Amino acid sequence: MLKLETMRVQMEKMVRRMQDTICEAIERLDGRCFREDVWARLEGGGGTSRLLQNGNVFEKAGVNVSVVSGTLSNEGTNVAMGSDGVSGTGNLPFFAAGLSLVLHPHNPMAPIAHANYRYFELGEKATPSSWWFGGGSDLTPAYLFDEDATHFHRVHKEVCDRHDSAFYPRFKKWCDEYFYIAHRGESRGVGGIFFDHLNDRDPESLFAFVTSCAEAFIPAYLPIVERRKDTPFTAQHKRWQQLRRGRYVEFNLIYDRGTSFGLKTGGRVESILISLPPVACWEYDYHPSTGSQEARTLEILKSPREWL
Repeated sequence: MLKLETMRVQMEKMVRRMQDTICEAIERLDGRCFREDVWARLEGGGGTSRLLQNGNVFEKAGVNVSVVSGTLSNEGTNVAMGSDGVSGTGNLPFFAAGLSLVLHPHNPMAPIAHANYRYFELGEKATPSSWWFGGGSDLTPAYLFDEDATHFHRVHKEVCDRHDSAFYPRFKKWCDEYFYIAHRGESRGVGGIFFDHLNDRDPESLFAFVTSCAEAFIPAYLPIVERRKDTPFTAQHKRWQQLRRGRYVEFNLIYDRGTSFGLKTGGRVESILISLPPVACWEYDYHPSTGSQEARTLEILKSPREWL
């Protein structure tokens, strides 16, 4: 029980350290600095939101930490547990600590990246009725370069394999299934890893795994941006990027459980919606030209593939 009692502190220290590390790496690449907002939640806890907007490389980059506690309603409990029905187990004390980030580059050839790692408890602090880890990281290109997707997946597979060789195939499949825009019949991107309600072994070993995943974000993503950020592009490329950003918005507002949980539990709206791009586009019944780069990307998004 001692390990569970101290996991809150361990997780908070880790996510705050990784927020600093990731922001410093992004600032070195972009040449601009993050704006920081420290906020408090009336019911308990708070967080730190960092935003870099209209930078040299990133049109918008948000890197947030939240450490919150309070009481969950029926609706909030159902979202946290991934349940659609009313469970009748509301008014439960909860604690959640997490790191979340979304990066939207200027250049359409550089992909969007997302990562989120969190720890959750239900019940009293001394004797939680349940606890788990969740999170993952995924890549969303407007223009697909196979070597970028392969690199992103390879880094995450190597991390997974250090902890359990069964993790990568399991969490890769979970990612493909979760980041799926059902009403469009296509994936949000080319995936990565995703897991939730992970509590099938000692919490210290799971904490070590989640820490390794968070540390993998920089080597998995920033080399891709460095490779693509200065690629020449046209107005048509930008138009397609904004259409794909529209799909990103659709997923986050309709399907994403993290967005839903934050809004239904009185979270800070500006921090929750920091994931949305500054500019997105919707065009009626738009279809890319047959044989185009855009068409190839869309074809792959409709049929998730193995990248390794």
